[in-house]
Amino acid sequence: MLTVLRRIVQDVAAASTFQDALNLIVHDVRDALGTEVCSVYLRSPERDRYLFVATQGLNQDAVGRLSLELNQGLVTLVAERAEPINLQDATTHPRFHFIPEIGEEPFNAFLGVPVIHHRDVLGVLIVQQREKRRFDESEEAFLVTLSAQLASIIAHSQATGDIKKLFDTVSGRESVATDTMFRGVPGSPGICIGTAVVIQPPANLDSVPEREAEDTRVELIVLDRALEAVREDIRRIGQDFAHSLPKEELALFDAYLHMLDDNALAGDIRNRVRRGQWAQGALKQVIREHVRRFEAMEDPYLRERGADVKDLGLRVLAYLQDIRQRKIHFPDDTILVGDEVTPSMLASIPAGKLKGIVSVRGSGNSHVAILARALDVPAVMGAVDLPIVELDGKGLIVDGFYGEVFLNPSARLAESYESLIVEEREFAAELEDLRDLPSITLDGHRIAMWVNIGLPGDIPRSLDRGAEGIGLFRTEVPFMTQDRFPTEEEQRVIYRQHMEAFEPRPVTMRSLDIGGDKALSYFPIQEENPFLGWRGIRVTLDHPEIFMVQSRAMIKANAGLRGDLRIMLPMVSSIAELEEAKALIRRAYIEVLEEGLQVKEPQVGVMVEVPAAVYQARDFARRVDFLAVGSNDLTQYMLAVDRNNPRVASLYQETHPAVLNALREVARAAHRENTYLGICGELAGTPIGAVLLLAMGYQVLSMNATNLPKVKWVIRNTRMNEARRMLARVLRMMTAEEVQSFMRNQLLKAGLGRVVPSYHT
Repeated sequence: MLTVLRRIVQDVAAASTFQDALNLIVHDVRDALGTEVCSVYLRSPERDRYLFVATQGLNQDAVGRLSLELNQGLVTLVAERAEPINLQDATTHPRFHFIPEIGEEPFNAFLGVPVIHHRDVLGVLIVQQREKRRFDESEEAFLVTLSAQLASIIAHSQATGDIKKLFDTVSGRESVATDTMFRGVPGSPGICIGTAVVIQPPANLDSVPEREAEDTRVELIVLDRALEAVREDIRRIGQDFAHSLPKEELALFDAYLHMLDDNALAGDIRNRVRRGQWAQGALKQVIREHVRRFEAMEDPYLRERGADVKDLGLRVLAYLQDIRQRKIHFPDDTILVGDEVTPSMLASIPAGKLKGIVSVRGSGNSHVAILARALDVPAVMGAVDLPIVELDGKGLIVDGFYGEVFLNPSARLAESYESLIVEEREFAAELEDLRDLPSITLDGHRIAMWVNIGLPGDIPRSLDRGAEGIGLFRTEVPFMTQDRFPTEEEQRVIYRQHMEAFEPRPVTMRSLDIGGDKALSYFPIQEENPFLGWRGIRVTLDHPEIFMVQSRAMIKANAGLRGDLRIMLPMVSSIAELEEAKALIRRAYIEVLEEGLQVKEPQVGVMVEVPAAVYQARDFARRVDFLAVGSNDLTQYMLAVDRNNPRVASLYQETHPAVLNALREVARAAHRENTYLGICGELAGTPIGAVLLLAMGYQVLSMNATNLPKVKWVIRNTRMNEARRMLARVLRMMTAEEVQSFMRNQLLKAGLGRVVPSYHT
């Protein structure tokens, strides 16, 4: 049966149209079960009826014409109950509804199963037979299993508007959908309205045939010309972006050039040509191997580099095949759309015309998302349901705050988003006046506003927005960009750059935090459950040689500076781990002093990000200079939810009562020991989170630089006694939804509606 299931799902997924897919379902299921009838009903977009959309065995003329009201017949009963109904004589059931034109009067046995996607009933799949009998358990199990696998395919058709088109055709309405919304993930914040320009790769590596070279010398000459042409393209791209990107982001194009060096891709391709393969075939083989290597990596940042390699391969192939790219018209409101948008695609767009980016694949870690943030262009990544072949020239709204894309926006929706864009622009201009002002409540309570940082390019953005320090420097980022562990001096130079830029502000450096979703290509960690495995402090304590080199580099980077160096330890779950790490840092400090450098001893703190640390927070507080809550991981571990998993993403709730109570307990523990307390998760960068954390007594809010001005504005327009009143109410609530609703209303009443996402309430 497993083979049959796979074949049906594959056939349906490969169907050219949605109606073809429905017809395949009923045909293949009837054959697989040997029944007389198989039919599919789909729920209307208005959720008010079920349409008879496909059948094998009943009257074909009724397909697309017959529909059932919500309380009409056994089909809708299956949907109501959201469970299978198996009857040996359907005609005797109270909900049996006889419809003469469908031709089902001879059929008695009935089995219906719901098609459910993320708790939502999309339709009903039924089989029928003349014989009065119950379908056996294996037949029922087969149909339930199949419907579960088909659910995602039907959900995709719902997302792309295919189901709406089907119902519109039946109703005689024009099937041009407006305001169709597709979900992705936020890549770069902001909102834009514009025209989609779809760019497809100029060549297809998969279509390259395997064959031997007729003349190896000629193949090498052709290859060298193609490689040099691509290098020249990349140099030109770098020059085009030279005045609009920081030098750290421009280094990306240097990395592209290095990939084409003789000791990298180019050398591997030449070697295969010398062994008798023609240039295009050698290119395909080498690119596939490198992409496969990257895509197998655990770390999402490194995994995204596979797209960069693929993009380079396609560019080289285009020159090898001498394909001329079609002339593309770029309107002034261009929104670049692609299956996998790459940085080099951006170079083809004239300056000033790029307003937004939408990519079917990719994540917030992809290079194009990083570049979009640097260029201040809204971007949505991972919009997997987006029908890009239909988008060219269509109107789009891109919401980079929420990761949403709207196709064919109506005048009403466009007007609503236009007003939001104007408000955001005006508000951003006002917030610039706050850059050098302290974050103080209306009744005089001070809270520090720091930033989370990972790339050198984040430095100017952070300082321009008034950052008062670094609350989280992700030191693993320099490790990820190397093909080996960086030396002590290489680390010192990077750390010094950040410390000098923020002098005399405090800088908090998290010790190497690898494992989980952060892996190093040269230090692979293979585990069945990496988030509960060898990660964070567990790795560095097992490898003190790595920890000591990093600690010395951090301490040396602070030589001669007034700013405080704070070393933060990730994933600590026991006092023993803390004491061992502190001893190593103390030893590193003494070693630096023995080298003759005059440096201050670093402050040492613990990241509270596992439940064990919450319950030991007071014991930790007695032994450290500061505590910092990593609310992202703490929320995941408290709720047992991976926020990157779309199936459970809705359960990831930072204002869940359990999370809020944990945050309050950590605050109480820190206050009792008079230990400095901060937080460096996404919650700190939200207006609701900032107000609640202020009320709990957190002294530092560390966040993405983009969020800092708005949060500062909220703090400066809030009173501590009001924040505490809100917190007292919130701590008595039972659900995250209740907390969110209450806090939104409170901010609106306080006149802080400009930071409340009212269009998503």
